Amino acid sequence: MKTDLRRVVRLLAVGVRTYLKYQASSGMWIVFTTLTPVVYAMIAFYLLRAGDRPDQLVHATAGAGIMGVWTSVLFGSGATVQRMRWMGVLEPVVIAPAPLLLTLLPVTLVYAIVGLYSISATLVLGGLLFQVPLAFAATVPVLLSFLVCLVSMGMMGLLLTSTFVHLRNAHALNNTLDHPIWLLSGMLVPIALPIWLRPVADVLPTTWGARALHTSIDGGSAWGSMAMALLLGAVYLGLAAVALKYVEHKARAKAMLALS
Repeated sequence: MKTDLRRVVRLLAVGVRTYLKYQASSGMWIVFTTLTPVVYAMIAFYLLRAGDRPDQLVHATAGAGIMGVWTSVLFGSGATVQRMRWMGVLEPVVIAPAPLLLTLLPVTLVYAIVGLYSISATLVLGGLLFQVPLAFAATVPVLLSFLVCLVSMGMMGLLLTSTFVHLRNAHALNNTLDHPIWLLSGMLVPIALPIWLRPVADVLPTTWGARALHTSIDGGSAWGSMAMALLLGAVYLGLAAVALKYVEHKARAKAMLALS
């Protein structure tokens, strides 16, 4: 049991290191992940100031950070799988002895780790340039909420990664899911949704993660929202495992991973 656990940890560590080095060699990826959360934050700051809502600036700071995390996870996961296909290494990854779930999990972990920069950048930007007060009522729940957001987005990204393996053009799905998810989740500021959209938002772990974050910033109790975000994240992880087994079976049966 200890040997198996050690192998899993080693596989994840090697995967994270490999994907991180690979992505760090892409100038476009570095610029994208560096500038996206900053741009989100600046737009939110100026809109709230123009609307005479200075009390919401701290929410904009945190919300822009997790928006950057979501964008990083979504586009990064899709782009990584797509590049694997272009370079002809997706088939070896799928047929490797290691479970496909553990092979692709480091992809989303890398982008969740990079998301720490998104959060840090927006906090620094808000504090230094816009004098946003960052003295939270309860610091520990806020930090835990950030961590829950990272974990839940990573699990959601893993489920999406399973569909990217099956899709030949993952970028189309990326463009479709970016803005709707952070709007439905209320990442920037909590929003009032029509009744028919609320069930859709309630099954997203990002919704509960963002809700926990905004609630904890206001000093409220966010433990229930955190628990719900982690529960849904675990459900998404289970769905990802099932989806990857299905995708792997279809790929082996029809030899459909290559571009041609």
